[in-house]
Amino acid sequence: MILSSSVGSLDAMFPTPPLKPAYTTRHVPLAAIHGTRSGDDIVPRPGDLVVATVTELGQHKRIELRDGRRAHLFPGDRILVAYGNRYAPDQFEAVVPARLEPCCLVAAGGVAAKVLCRHESMSEATAIEPVGLAVDADGRRLNLADFAPAAAGVGARPPRVLAVAGSSMNAGKTTTAASLVHGLCRAGVRVGAAKVTGTGAGGDLWQLADAGAQPVLDFGDAGVATTSLLEPARVEAICVDLVARLALAGVEVAVIEVADGLLQAETAALLRSARFNELVDGILFAASDPLGACAGAAWLEDAGLPLVALSGLVSASPLAAREVAATAGHAVLNVGALTDPQAAQAVVRGDAAGAVARAEALAPEPAGATEGSPAGATEGSRAGDVALAAPVGGEPAAVLAAAPTDRDRLAA
Repeated sequence: MILSSSVGSLDAMFPTPPLKPAYTTRHVPLAAIHGTRSGDDIVPRPGDLVVATVTELGQHKRIELRDGRRAHLFPGDRILVAYGNRYAPDQFEAVVPARLEPCCLVAAGGVAAKVLCRHESMSEATAIEPVGLAVDADGRRLNLADFAPAAAGVGARPPRVLAVAGSSMNAGKTTTAASLVHGLCRAGVRVGAAKVTGTGAGGDLWQLADAGAQPVLDFGDAGVATTSLLEPARVEAICVDLVARLALAGVEVAVIEVADGLLQAETAALLRSARFNELVDGILFAASDPLGACAGAAWLEDAGLPLVALSGLVSASPLAAREVAATAGHAVLNVGALTDPQAAQAVVRGDAAGAVARAEALAPEPAGATEGSPAGATEGSRAGDVALAAPVGGEPAAVLAAAPTDRDRLAA
């Protein structure tokens, strides 16, 4: 069954309450939607646009609109979202349903799916019921891929590409990426950023933009709502295309974030791919705990990837940072280090030792240090300390050369 309507008349189709189009649909001209199609024979596909009614509020009581505003939801609201699979161990595992049936809003950015399981800390997902798939004037279903900006083409690449990966959700990947972006921007470097995998939502992009990245892109700019369960070749193509777009925008450094953790199938496949290895000049790895940091470092080394340093939530603890540096043999850099202009440039050059030395040079003389304490350990150690930890066995961090400030050396 098709509910027909004239061009640009979504308000006429759904006058009260007005339709709330989600962030995932930001590239879709609303005038392209001429109606909806429903029926038992319809099999939704990832990226298909669906108009749905909110039937019961659950975990997501707000929806992120196309402009980023988080609008309150009410039972009876009509929303425009996209079907997509979701991988989120801290929230929901969900898949595109096999037919047009009641399902859930599994991400505030506007993703509709059938929930398979949820984290114990999550409430039941917000329940929605499809009105129908959005269709054009010919009754053809509309998909996010129909409205994706044209691909940039292969070959374009910024002078330097830094990737941020992590041990899991909420390990501090976006904070790590944004901190590096901000440090480079403070140095006068033109930085672009892209989140190449994940679930459609604007929060991480806003953080990267606020840090100074321009432009900021994500997989939504390639016409997908999520990258979960996509074929590896498709994920690789999205990553390469987003980096090419940043290159064509004239950035000197591209900072790309790979979502989720190393155990996530699409993340693991992308990081182990030859194309990704050729694309990136260095990797920062974010972890929430020492063991995750050490295991991640070993995983990346086994994959032959250029690990520069470790960061993330584990870097907030000087004690944990020292344990990681001693065990993994890699520097641990926190927000204070990454946001320093000279230290950030050292990271881009792959000079973790220089980044640590610069951070320690900026750190105030520690109060409460006692004779015989481990290097860097003080009674007053705080998560905000700038200097963190360098690997045990190398030169003392205090005598490492500070990172030079010449921006032209970024590409050296």
